[in-house]
Amino acid sequence: MAVRVERARRLFTIEEYERMVETGILKRDDRVELIEGEIVEMSPIGDPHAAYVTNLTHILVSRVGDRARVRVQGPVRVPPRSKPQPDLAVLRPRSYVRAGATSDDVLLVVEVADTSLEYDRTVKLRLYARAGIAEHWVVDANAEALDRYREPSGDGYREHRRAVRGETVGPLAFPDAAIAVDAIFA
Repeated sequence: MAVRVERARRLFTIEEYERMVETGILKRDDRVELIEGEIVEMSPIGDPHAAYVTNLTHILVSRVGDRARVRVQGPVRVPPRSKPQPDLAVLRPRSYVRAGATSDDVLLVVEVADTSLEYDRTVKLRLYARAGIAEHWVVDANAEALDRYREPSGDGYREHRRAVRGETVGPLAFPDAAIAVDAIFA
């Protein structure tokens, strides 16, 4: 009879993860992020993915102006054991030079997903909901649609709406900053 033994895993804190970068164990250009204490390799970015991020960045920057900061593929501290790097984060308007962005700064987080769609709809969604991030968008690159999640509650969001080509969406924090879904995929 075989006995199944689960091996203990070593989970890292944000501070330990940051020290790994500072000491060179992890390189600054490594495509990894810290999720629930585990160092996770991120999917490579293809041309369509990069184009959708660029389109959304351009649109969001022009719509929110000085009312917020739009961060592209930068880290956000989600204590105690996560430091994801969402494709886009709309942050409160302040300087992030001395103190990095935390989940409390995030007004909207956006993940553009092609190969990572299931991961972004489950693992990342739970992480952002538990952190109390008010709004999470998943851009479904394959279906050319945008899934909008609002009202975090426990491990999920109470509200979910899918927007498709021909529709517009506006961030909860900036309802006047409506975005045509078609413009994301142009």
